[in-house]
Amino acid sequence: MTTSVKLNKIKLNKIKKEKILTENDLLKFEIAEELGLTDKVRATGWKSLTARESGKIGGIMNRRIKEKQKKMNPFEKRERA
Repeated sequence: MTTSVKLNKIKLNKIKKEKILTENDLLKFEIAEELGLTDKVRATGWKSLTARESGKIGGIMNRRIKEKQKKMNPFEKRERA
């Protein structure tokens, strides 16, 4: 490796911004906890989840978000695209 590549790699590893958790992030953590995946996520990150595990989390998130929207606007009919 060249020196510039090493320096860039070192800088990228050191610079990690703290992310402000959104409502969706909190929901994702909640669902991961329900599925027993929080230890895996904390140890190795979200990238360590299998496609099946990620899909399960996403599907449950989608269902809950829709249910929440339905509770907020129960009389609103939605048009399908």
